[in-house]
Order: sequence, then C-alpha cells, then structure tokens
Amino acid sequence: MALRTVTAMRYVLPLREGGSLPGLVEADDLGTYVVKFRGAGQGRKALVAEVITGELGRRLGLPVPEIVVVRLDERMANAEPDQEVQDLLRASAGDNLGMDFLPGSLGLEVPDGIVDAELAARIVWFDALTQNVDRSWRNPNLLVWHGQVWLIDHGASLYFHHSWGPPELAAGKPYPNPGEHVLLGVAGDLQTAHAALAPLVTTALLDEVTRLVPDEWLTDDVLPDPGTARQAYVDVLADRVRRPQDWLDAVEVARAAAV
Repeated sequence: MALRTVTAMRYVLPLREGGSLPGLVEADDLGTYVVKFRGAGQGRKALVAEVITGELGRRLGLPVPEIVVVRLDERMANAEPDQEVQDLLRASAGDNLGMDFLPGSLGLEVPDGIVDAELAARIVWFDALTQNVDRSWRNPNLLVWHGQVWLIDHGASLYFHHSWGPPELAAGKPYPNPGEHVLLGVAGDLQTAHAALAPLVTTALLDEVTRLVPDEWLTDDVLPDPGTARQAYVDVLADRVRRPQDWLDAVEVARAAAV
C-alpha cells in the first residue's frame, strides 16, 4: 500500500497563513491540493508527521482530508513572479505532500454545536497521543466543510522525532500545554475515548501507516536507514498507547483546573 501520487501541473497561490509557506496546487488528476513542500524551512520531518499522524487519524475514524504525494518539476518555478516562491519550488523538486483542498471551508471558531462531546474527546485523545501541539485556540487547524469538522495540518505533531532518544523516554513525554487545546472544554470523557481507540492502535496499524512515508523523507543523520526510522516511530507510539498515565492524566488535570 502507498499514498496516491499525482503530478503538479500549476501552482495557484501561496497560503501565507502557515509558517512553511504551503501552496495551492492543481494536479494532473484535476484535483486541487494544499501542498507542503520538502524544501520549506520546517523540513521533511513535517511531511513525515503529516503522513503518520494524518493517516493514523483516518484509520481511527477521524475526519482527515485525503493525503497524497505531489510530484513537482522544478521548471514550474519559471512561471512564478515571486522570488520566494521560485526558490521554494526549485528546492522542492521531487515528491512533496498534498492534502485535498476543501473549497469553501471555514476555520472553526466556536466548537459548540459543530463538534459533539464524543468526537471532541477522541480528537483531544488523539492529539495527546501524537503530541500535536498545534490545536490551540490561537490556531485550531480545524475546518468546517459541508457541516462537518475536518482535521488538518499535523506537521507539528510527533515532536519527539526532532531529538531522537531512547524510545521509552520519548514515549513517556507528556502532552505539552494540554489546557490550551481548543476542544478540551467541550470534550466528553477521555477515558471512554481511550477505551474505544487505544485497542485499535496496534503494532500492525502503526507499521501500516509508517510504511506510507516515502523513504527519502525518513532519512536523517540520527536514523539514516528508513526501516530503522519506521520502527522507531512504531515503538514510541505503541509504547505511548500502553502507558496513557504518562500523557492522558495530565490532560485530565488541565481540564479540572480550567473548571
């Protein structure tokens, strides 16, 4: 199994809300995608986090737009008048990450009435598991489209991979600033969410989603072998599922303190 691959045909416009300068791109399948570029300042680890976290969320039943690999020819930069965009496209020749564009979608501002308590609890649990620090009231990364909430932008998750250490230490790291999660105030029982979702996060499932990441995005100075890198992600996430007291309890404490 692999992510679907499309070829970029036209760069439409930059989306300057993101720090990595993602762009809206039309592809050869007639689809339009929000693309995160391998040559952006956040680097390839942001693309790895997008794939692993986004595809894990999809398999847990959470609403995540389709993720694809977007193949980019550096000659596309020749048609862009903006020097910053030109440089980014030239630095991103090859495979990049795309997420299906949801036309007409709006950013979620008030979760009440759109996100029910059960879904909110599952999202909070999922973000705590994957250490997604980018779902705060300042930047919810939740879109409303056709009356449903959609989860986007997981490039800041799995932050343990920025400084690899022993898997058991990475697995035990708490979820940073849980009290700032935009859905914490409307979330239902987190233990119920854990009981429903944790059994689904098997080693086999984690192996499946890590295999979706292209080899060239995984290699770095610490883990130069893609297979070793994949196993490291599997080990950390599997251990976190087995030890919810290390990260889920802190979320409960933060919610109690906010009441």
